[in-house]
Amino acid sequence: MKQRNVGASGLKVSELGLGTPTEPEIISAFLDAGGTLIDVSEGADLSGFSRRDLVLTAASGVDPAAPLGQRVDCSRRNLIRQLDDLLEQLRTDHLDLWSVGHFDPHTPPEEVAATLQWAVDSGRVRYAGVRGYRGWQLAVTPGVVAAAQEYSLLQRDAEEELIPAASYLGVGVIAGAPLARGVLAGRTGRAEAHTYLSTKTDTVLEAASTAAAGLGLSSAAVALAWVREREGIDAVTVGVSNAAQLRELTDSLGTALPPTIHQALDDVSR
Repeated sequence: MKQRNVGASGLKVSELGLGTPTEPEIISAFLDAGGTLIDVSEGADLSGFSRRDLVLTAASGVDPAAPLGQRVDCSRRNLIRQLDDLLEQLRTDHLDLWSVGHFDPHTPPEEVAATLQWAVDSGRVRYAGVRGYRGWQLAVTPGVVAAAQEYSLLQRDAEEELIPAASYLGVGVIAGAPLARGVLAGRTGRAEAHTYLSTKTDTVLEAASTAAAGLGLSSAAVALAWVREREGIDAVTVGVSNAAQLRELTDSLGTALPPTIHQALDDVSR
């Protein structure tokens, strides 16, 4: 698995990242394939693995369980509290990449940026990032080396603002949900799939399936390759349910999409 620099920074991560794993066998298979980047959250158990082998990333500032309208709190007080709690739960003294989970209109960007810098200066964090930001929000938050955003054949909003802004600012982009929560892997019956179901979904799925058949890959591998090869994307994080799903994706990393197929998928998903 290739290692890539994130933006203009010295941070190196595997081209494929693992979204919050729960099973040790998944983590083991990921590390065996050369992976390093793991997105962690509360409850993650990494006790059986060497910290030196892991590039840990996490986000703070968002509480999905809070009442509507109170879920985002990126004040200095709350960010630091959540960071310290997370470090204690993970039994580690630092995160490699710590991000603000969402833009908070009630906290000045200067306060957010200063808090991120404080975390780096204190040694709790090696690099700072953001998630779910728009281009202008990224521009007013200095000191950031990475921006994470959902990006797939069925969700291309990041191309409008974020990716161009990140490229201009020297900020790396980490793409999340490249399989559209499983829809591009054919799992359209899941509860979260409805967000991606539209008049073009079937057309995109058919195009990915046709490309997969011609290349000897799965539709999921084709969808992942399309995102991984996009200009401005430094890494892609995936969530898997078992080691077999992970191997299906890691085994395909050495295969590049022919330019004609990449362009065809680009055209049909617009």
